[in-house]
Amino acid sequence: MKLDDAIAGRRSMREFLPDPVPQGTVHRILEIASRAPSGTNIQPWKVIVVTGDDQAKVTKAIMDYRLEEAKADAPKDTKMPRRWAEPYLSRRRKVGYDMYAKLGIEKGDKPAMWAQHGRNYEFFGAPVGLFFVVDEDLDQASWLDLGMFMQNVMLVAKQEGLDTCPQGAFLHYADLVHAALGLDDTQRLASGMSLGVADMSAPVNSLETERVAVDEFSDFRGF
Repeated sequence: MKLDDAIAGRRSMREFLPDPVPQGTVHRILEIASRAPSGTNIQPWKVIVVTGDDQAKVTKAIMDYRLEEAKADAPKDTKMPRRWAEPYLSRRRKVGYDMYAKLGIEKGDKPAMWAQHGRNYEFFGAPVGLFFVVDEDLDQASWLDLGMFMQNVMLVAKQEGLDTCPQGAFLHYADLVHAALGLDDTQRLASGMSLGVADMSAPVNSLETERVAVDEFSDFRGF
């Protein structure tokens, strides 16, 4: 697969087939992805890969908590930004509306939206979950390094015939993930990710997000 095809073809999939992914395949993906650049080569990324009972343990911890949240009608405080300025707010709403349309969820149907959001914590049916963590005392540059590493993971997975969905949604329940994975106090959760064979019969996986034109986000000088 050519690099530009991998980049253009990568999409966040939200339904996966249960087909298992061999440990060796995941190991190879991470090995190639580890060639990502990092400041002074510190390679700040750490990855916990879960499947089977270990994956189910994370799902149960979060879904049990969400069940109590639903009863109390009091969602847990999120660790993610709550206020979005333009143009980010409009872009965020657009992809949300487009996704819910694919799923047949009408605007304002909060129970259905709540249930769909919960699919994040079931890894959308993917057989493998990855959790990316960084040491608590590392600075913003290391988070940028981690982002480049994660992009490599997704592109190499595509090359291997697999699909992914990076999931900041796990940050909503970072403390529960922290406990389920047995992370120590020096480690901070950055993101989750689902990995597997996408179910292309699922309407939601036909969603193609829009991209802003280059001239809209770029400022060329001195050419």
